[in-house]
Amino acid sequence: MEAPDRTERLLALILLQQMKGSSQREKALYLSLAGFTNTEIADLLQTTAAVVAQSLYQGRRQGPRQRRTRG
Repeated sequence: MEAPDRTERLLALILLQQMKGSSQREKALYLSLAGFTNTEIADLLQTTAAVVAQSLYQGRRQGPRQRRTRG
C-alpha cells in the first residue's frame, strides 16, 4: 500500500470513528463527499458496492433536511 493510500484510508477511518452511532447511509454519504468511490466505501463499511450505491441514492433523494431529523 502506497503512502497516499494509507493516508486516505486513515482519514476515512478517523471520519468513521467520529461518526459512531450514525447510520450506514450517513457514513456512505460523507465518504462519498470526501471523494471515495462506491467500491472503496463498501470496503470500509464491510458491505457491497451495490448496497452503497442504493444508500447514496436514497440519501441524496431524501435531502439534507430529512437526513438530520431521521438519522
